[in-house]
Amino acid sequence: MGVSELTRNAVDVLPHGALEEKLKLGRPLRIKLGIDPTSPDLHLGFAYALENLRAFQEAGHEIVLIVGDYTARIGDPSGRSAERPVLEGSVLDANAKEFEQQAYRIIDPERTSVRFNGEWLGELTYEETVRLCRTMTVARLLERDDFAKRFAAHAPISLSELLYPLMQAYDSVAIEADIEVGGTDQLYNLLAGRDVMAHYGLEPQAVITYPLLIGLDGEEKMSKSKGNYVAVQDAPEEMFGKVMSIPDRLLEQWWEICLGREAPQSEAMESKLALARGIVEKWHGAEAAAGAAGHFTRVVRRHEAPEDVPEGDLPDGDPVHLPALLVARLGVGSTSEARRLIEQGGVRVDGEAVTDVDIPRARLEGATLQAGKRRFLRFRAA
Repeated sequence: MGVSELTRNAVDVLPHGALEEKLKLGRPLRIKLGIDPTSPDLHLGFAYALENLRAFQEAGHEIVLIVGDYTARIGDPSGRSAERPVLEGSVLDANAKEFEQQAYRIIDPERTSVRFNGEWLGELTYEETVRLCRTMTVARLLERDDFAKRFAAHAPISLSELLYPLMQAYDSVAIEADIEVGGTDQLYNLLAGRDVMAHYGLEPQAVITYPLLIGLDGEEKMSKSKGNYVAVQDAPEEMFGKVMSIPDRLLEQWWEICLGREAPQSEAMESKLALARGIVEKWHGAEAAAGAAGHFTRVVRRHEAPEDVPEGDLPDGDPVHLPALLVARLGVGSTSEARRLIEQGGVRVDGEAVTDVDIPRARLEGATLQAGKRRFLRFRAA
């Protein structure tokens, strides 16, 4: 398999000619990809990277997934203005294990190694850490775009954040990576790995980046920490609904990245429906995709109740205070949020929007209450 086939979806392949030289070594190459273990979900953007790496496995090479259990305790902003939250080690381990199993839906476990960077970073002595820090200057670290912006704005940057690119680079030293891949926002960190590997007397890795899938908010990259993602294990109805919520301007990119095809020349709603159905079919099968499409049409477009609405009893009292009911029985976050839903016409009784906060009990008995697009509860008759 040639270079062009292995990198057909890549944005950067650096430095020029490095990948070709690696392929001439005549042995299986080690391709490194980092995992953020702060959440167990594998989302569509990360799945795209794994799908591209599968081509390397088919050509006989090995993927090394680096679980950032140790660096997760430091925090990598990756363009954000704040560090990631720190989680307990047991939570990180459980998340990583679940993520690994999802990844094997895409890549070959026989040609995949999973390593936790706590294996080597946790063993570094202070002397060895200082040696690592000598491989890069502060000026070089501040070339990273998000650090540069925050420094210019006099925003705080912790020393732990400055250390992150060095820790990620040391991962490449520890496994002697031949290639490291990541999103375009990781280009600085990936190139830093080359510099650090050279300081340790190793042949520097080649670097490959892939485009970033824009998330559900239509603004930022799809990210677990931002919560703007579609997970490959989302239920079919949930996945379908999330895809249908993306701004129309993302259709072209989502068709290309999620399905590997050009967006059809059709009206935006038709294109989005076909996209949602295609994505659900890809991850759950044709039958689930048809069911999810029917559910969306019935519940969201026609404002009808789904087929399997849960049942419950009304609380005591007459009239019934609707905001409190929405919080207690339908999972709305707060009474203020419930009031906003009511004011915006997002609360319905048997499909009819309600505007009052206090509802006669008789109107709710045997009726179906809907909050937003996906929350339903049918009350038992008196």
